[in-house]
Amino acid sequence: MTEDKGESRILRGPLAWEVARFGTPLAVGMALQTTFNLVDAYLIAQLPEDEVGAAVGAIGICDQVAALGTIISFGVSTAAAALISNRKGGGDQAGVQRAAWQSILVIGALSVLLGVLGGLGAGVIVHDLIGAKGDVADVATSYLRVAMLGSFSIFFLLQLTNIQRALGSAKTPVALLVAGNALNLVLAVLFIFGSGPAPSWLHWSTDIAAALGIPRMGMIGAAWASILARCIVLLPNVIILARRFDVFPPKGQRAPDWPEIRQLMGIAWPSSAQFVLRISAMLLVNSLVARFFTTKDDQTATTAMGLVFRLDTMTLFVAMGWGNAAQTFVGQNLGANEERRARRSGWFAGIYDVVTNVLLVAAIFHWGEAILRIFDNQTPPVMIGLDYLHVVAPSYFALGLGIVLGNAMAGAGATRTTFAIDALVILAFELPLCLIIVGIFGGSLHSLFQCVAATNVVSAIAYAVVYSRGGWLKSRALFDTRPTEHPAE
Repeated sequence: MTEDKGESRILRGPLAWEVARFGTPLAVGMALQTTFNLVDAYLIAQLPEDEVGAAVGAIGICDQVAALGTIISFGVSTAAAALISNRKGGGDQAGVQRAAWQSILVIGALSVLLGVLGGLGAGVIVHDLIGAKGDVADVATSYLRVAMLGSFSIFFLLQLTNIQRALGSAKTPVALLVAGNALNLVLAVLFIFGSGPAPSWLHWSTDIAAALGIPRMGMIGAAWASILARCIVLLPNVIILARRFDVFPPKGQRAPDWPEIRQLMGIAWPSSAQFVLRISAMLLVNSLVARFFTTKDDQTATTAMGLVFRLDTMTLFVAMGWGNAAQTFVGQNLGANEERRARRSGWFAGIYDVVTNVLLVAAIFHWGEAILRIFDNQTPPVMIGLDYLHVVAPSYFALGLGIVLGNAMAGAGATRTTFAIDALVILAFELPLCLIIVGIFGGSLHSLFQCVAATNVVSAIAYAVVYSRGGWLKSRALFDTRPTEHPAE
């Protein structure tokens, strides 16, 4: 009954209030997730001084590479959410079951492929593609190998929570994600430091680790902690989807349904390609930093980028929270033929994200240096990181607005439109701008940061123009050609 009420609110409640009600826990949950990640980084910063610099730089690199794999799965999640929310709005429960189950099968295959490729190719990725050097490269390779082999855990967790969100449930999946991250922190303490040595305030953890026979793993322990915590949280998500939402089809209909998968992938591939482009753009910036502003003996700039990446990620995740809300509202309202309500919901979510980012930017300008010094107290990387934040942070509102409006359009299945926007902005603007400024004219780090900020603004303008014109609504035709109900052979 609770979920039916939520559905009714999405379709008929006061729109501005309902978007805020639904989106706030998603945005807060995403913010908390990045906060947990910051605490995770703080724990790594408590390692001995001779390990910290390499560890901070390595985790910044690995987070971005691992995010690339995760982002690919977001394409499938985005497509599944669009289909599920649209069919939910239209009262098609059988269609909801097909989309949910087939998306889970696709995610399973994808997780195996990316996990094996990423795990086996960790050295090539870090050394050859990223251009990392010295101890940072060695530590990053070891960490990335574990993280990618265990990436199936985050793929499935994000997919299961995304299905719940598409069905109109916001609080439960967020609560489970927060619980999983809290468990991750406890396990991280135990695995990173083991039986010691550890900071004095963590003496309790060394006693527990010694009793359980857990060895000191250092930075690699953080990867193992994340994998284990996610696996534990998967179980209640499965139970909720089965009992509360009845999204799993009968046993005779659980084989691959190729017409459904083709429809799913038709929406998914542009979204996956789009996310790959976004992360690739971030990797480009870090690659330029590694190649032009570091040496084997001086990894200061790489360490600095590792510091600021986590604050960048918070902005991205908060925007994705509001964007997920917009996607659900657009999908369900289009399914119920409420086109005007669908369009307005995206604007409301975008406005709420802008307000959120104004507050975030104010906090960064006030406490930015103090936050950076929590994770690395060395002045040179902190100063570089602070320069980055002062240049890029004011553009966070633009970055977030573009992400929210893009997710709203994805709720109508307009993933090809959003891919085209990002491809144009990144390939025709950011890529040549960065290469010209740094590679040809020998620009400074400061000028590279300005390129990043300019790209965020240009992207927001492009998304706002396309969204306001409304042509993306024609993509809802993708939902009108639903596979006929049939048991999979």
